[in-house]
Amino acid sequence: MKEKKRGLIIVFTGDGKGKTTAALGCALRAAGYGMRTLMVEFIKEDGKSGEQRICPSMLKHIDIHVFGTGFAFFGEDIRPYMEIVERGWIFMEEEIKRSKYDLLILDELNVVLNLKLLPFERVHNFLIEKDDDLHVIITGKDAPKELIKIADVVTEMKEIKNLSKKYGAVVGLDI
Repeated sequence: MKEKKRGLIIVFTGDGKGKTTAALGCALRAAGYGMRTLMVEFIKEDGKSGEQRICPSMLKHIDIHVFGTGFAFFGEDIRPYMEIVERGWIFMEEEIKRSKYDLLILDELNVVLNLKLLPFERVHNFLIEKDDDLHVIITGKDAPKELIKIADVVTEMKEIKNLSKKYGAVVGLDI
């Protein structure tokens, strides 16, 4: 008997560079097969990340929406961050219901969860109840143990060497 395919839950985490880049690589590969991707960026500011500046013709199958005001730090008033994360989460849920996407990227969601800007239970319920054929990629440092437990694939990016701060970003790759 042939096993039914189901959408995977993939987590890219760790202190190294490349989490968002890996997720976008998956989106580009999926686009090559005609699959549609919805990417919701939490935390990052609109216009501040290279992926937000991609040529529109390359984004035929990839929709990127930004819901962030920059990285939050422990000790800051998190209410403004919570409000924009809430707007982003509601937008994502409505888009997933309204449009047919094959891949959902929740960029920096691990940071959102660690800062308690969104309850883990809400994310957990979404992941458990999602359509069987929807693949979900979650990025960000320090993936919560509860998320790692329910994920199908977890990849940790480990920083070995990073001179980008010393020498500046090469061709805008300040990722």
